[in-house]
Amino acid sequence: MGQKTKYIFVTGGVTSSLGKGIISASLAKLLQGRGYSVTIQKLDPYINIDPGTLNPYEHGECFVTNDGAETDLDLGHYERFLNIATSQANNITTGRIYQQVINKERRGDYLGKTVQVIPHITDEIKESIQVLGKEHDYDIVITEIGGTVGDIESLPYVEAVRQLKWEMGDNCLVVHLTLVPFLAAAGELKTKPTQHSVKALLELGVQPEILVCRTEHELTLDLRQKIAKFCNVDPDAVIESIDAETIYDVPLLMQNEELDKVVLHKLKLEEEGEPNLDKWKAFLERHKNPKSTIKIGLIGKYIELKDSYKSIVEAFIHAGAENEVSVELEWIHSEAVSEENVHEKLKDLKGVLVAPGFGERGIEGKIAAIKYVRENGIPFFGICLGMQCAVIEFGRNVLGLADAHTAEIDPDSPNCVIDIMEEQKELTEKGGTMRLGAYKCEIAENTKAFDIYGQSLIEERHRHRFEFNGKYQQAYEEAGMIASGINPNNGLVEIVEIPNHPWFVGVQFHPEYKSTVANPHPLFIQFIKAATKVGATLEKA
Repeated sequence: MGQKTKYIFVTGGVTSSLGKGIISASLAKLLQGRGYSVTIQKLDPYINIDPGTLNPYEHGECFVTNDGAETDLDLGHYERFLNIATSQANNITTGRIYQQVINKERRGDYLGKTVQVIPHITDEIKESIQVLGKEHDYDIVITEIGGTVGDIESLPYVEAVRQLKWEMGDNCLVVHLTLVPFLAAAGELKTKPTQHSVKALLELGVQPEILVCRTEHELTLDLRQKIAKFCNVDPDAVIESIDAETIYDVPLLMQNEELDKVVLHKLKLEEEGEPNLDKWKAFLERHKNPKSTIKIGLIGKYIELKDSYKSIVEAFIHAGAENEVSVELEWIHSEAVSEENVHEKLKDLKGVLVAPGFGERGIEGKIAAIKYVRENGIPFFGICLGMQCAVIEFGRNVLGLADAHTAEIDPDSPNCVIDIMEEQKELTEKGGTMRLGAYKCEIAENTKAFDIYGQSLIEERHRHRFEFNGKYQQAYEEAGMIASGINPNNGLVEIVEIPNHPWFVGVQFHPEYKSTVANPHPLFIQFIKAATKVGATLEKA
């Protein structure tokens, strides 16, 4: 649209986990629906360079971009809502900011000056914020600031926002997400936490233009006016964000509240008409009105924290809607599965997905589950470690290699059917050193994988150090497990399948990262379709 890039900052107050990522993605969706080019970035206040070395219990899933960045799980929401790929530039951490400043200081870039939080750290933050606008020519860049206002670690980010607001004027605004709690004892909503939150932001020199108020009950006109008066915002800029049935309702709820119109008005951008959300609404219609329900087992070792498998869960929602099926996930801890109880645990399931992960814990449970579904004709989908466990199980129970294992867990096994990648052998550092990002995969014709993708060359995202050991490929294929997808440049096995099984597919990559509302992933679509079909056949039998 030719005008200078506009910047929107989304901050949070009172408590974390209010849903800044979903509000940011919903606002972006509405603006995109009006024809604006929009992207979203996340500023994370922790000192890790990226979440790649964080335990999923600490921070949920680590989302991987095409360019190999290990990022916050909110970037998954951004991609799923906008159907646009993110990159390294969309996730900035305090660790990266400090690393860049220290590197410059070591090179002598600051010419003998004392390096300080202001201006050096804040300047680096401001530069990082503006990369997407300057290099990719977006109309609007939405920046979500992690944590809550008042956190010591987020102060440099808020200061950078204060400076940008001063420098940019009408090209910049702040949306502050806050909580209006309902006190059951008093029987009313309370605005004081919101007032204090805005006051904390004002003390840092930032006046928010828009308040998005998370609430369990509707905000009355009186309450909105009270919040507006005490927080120095226009009454129409007090936006209600009531608890939603699903995150995919939030763009429509925000449209009803006219959040997009208020934003455009304040940024002095065109606001005529309404956003085109026809495809979004069609997805929601299918999602909310399924023709049937299907129970799928998700077997992993981090199931106490569902966010560890966020992209997988959302991919099932997308694929379920595409099939007009409600996917009911049965969360099964891999440590709780054994040869003795596997029938009891899995007998009611119509399909089983064995999830990715690292390390030894729970791996024998995954292998026991795979043996059961392979022998009983239950559709199976293995991702990353899930695929590797399928290879180990097949080696042990079909090829008769009783000691078949992965070098990750038993490097001394004489039959490491999963081995460390050649380029990984000399590495000692953990951070950012895995095989990361998008790689091509060539699919053999007349295979299930080819039927699923409908093409012979695909590109998928990776995050691993270990791989199928090519020395065993011929023996596996002769015994009935074929390599249907191969990396064309180095011959790595990317997809395995068992042709004489109703649906048995393992992939070394992470297809869940690429599933969006607009483009549900074909592997998930076909897995659900197969599970529905096989489930119906098994019931008849």
